[in-house]
Amino acid sequence: MDVTQIVVIVAALLCGLVTGLLFGFAVVAMPGIGTLPDRDFLRGFRVMDRVIQDRQPMFMVAWLGSVVAAALTALVGIVDLDGSEQVLAVAAAAIYLLGVQLPTAAINIPLNNDVQALDLDAMDGPALAESRRAFEARWNRWNAIRTALGALATLLLLVLLSRLPA
Repeated sequence: MDVTQIVVIVAALLCGLVTGLLFGFAVVAMPGIGTLPDRDFLRGFRVMDRVIQDRQPMFMVAWLGSVVAAALTALVGIVDLDGSEQVLAVAAAAIYLLGVQLPTAAINIPLNNDVQALDLDAMDGPALAESRRAFEARWNRWNAIRTALGALATLLLLVLLSRLPA
């Protein structure tokens, strides 16, 4: 097994783990807390997000590791591969970095931080409803986009892996 194969295996694993987390939020966590009243919904999301923001070690290894592995995949793709394998490596990395990581940093994390900053106990019903309205649909929409693009990037990495010489 050479360095390129190892990099692609690690990228596929870590990008797949991150995508699985996003998928879990899309199909279980958010629909589950989505049934709660506004204050409980916002509090529930805050509790889950706090685990992430407190830099839960295994989460951080997977999340940051996926960024490094995707970038390394693009690099080894450019340096060590050619033709369609090079295209697969660069496309997978670009889709993952621009389609998962960029929206996370530009949209989902700022929305998370907005929820973290709320004084839920001091807010009345209309304020809670407005805060939820400003957060929930946009966060879910972008999470669905991140999930789909993460799945596509992971699939491209697996296709690439199957095409690398043994």
